[in-house]
Amino acid sequence: MSLRVSLILPLLLLSPLAWAQDASELAAMTSPWSGSGGELGFASAHGNSTTESFNGRLKLRYSDNDWVHSMDLFGLRSSAEYTTTNDDGSTDRSRQTTANRYTASAGSALQLGEHRQLTATVRHERDDFATYDRQSSFGLGYGTRLIDGERLVLDTQIGPGVRRSHNVDTDEDRTGLIGRGVFDLKFAMTENTELVNNLLIESGSYNTFAQNDFGVSVNMNKHFALKAGWQARHNSDVAEDKRKTDTLTTMNVVYSFK
Repeated sequence: MSLRVSLILPLLLLSPLAWAQDASELAAMTSPWSGSGGELGFASAHGNSTTESFNGRLKLRYSDNDWVHSMDLFGLRSSAEYTTTNDDGSTDRSRQTTANRYTASAGSALQLGEHRQLTATVRHERDDFATYDRQSSFGLGYGTRLIDGERLVLDTQIGPGVRRSHNVDTDEDRTGLIGRGVFDLKFAMTENTELVNNLLIESGSYNTFAQNDFGVSVNMNKHFALKAGWQARHNSDVAEDKRKTDTLTTMNVVYSFK
């Protein structure tokens, strides 16, 4: 009996160490998923006037050896409630949607080396209050890193593409070639504060579309951050009663994972 105990006891003592080593090796494995798991913002005002605004974003990135796949979803919806006075003096409360926009994009990149890749991107947008209420584009490009510093990073993608747009004023669909460029800048101000700026340009014969997203995020912990953002969207060819540039200011809670 003592011989059996002497043989089993070392195995029992070593088993927790083996499990701990396997667990540490499993935790050290890098997940292929990364990105902003969710970004949400909501504002509501009630009183003499009632307004509500909601925006959300989902960004995901999946790495598979030399391939990197990404997805970006964005939604914005705002409404306002107002009072109208009738001729007989009575009043009515009405609600009107003031903003309704959704965008979705997906892309794949083949890594050619460190910070160099060939890219393919598809993007679709729906904006109920713009001259072009629907825009879809597909682009091919070459990406590289222009600045690679300890705190400042600038990546770019440039290439040709094709775009199809629907003009809500003329009820006309147009398709044409475009030049497409993306400039993605990140600057680490402090250990927990980051400044980001993403510029997208799609230029064609009948319209040049540009969207700039600027944001400052402050990490609260490993996964959650507060982000203040400012977005500017520009279309060069719009109806006379519409502005060429729209802006959006947001304050969101961001959940990130790596």
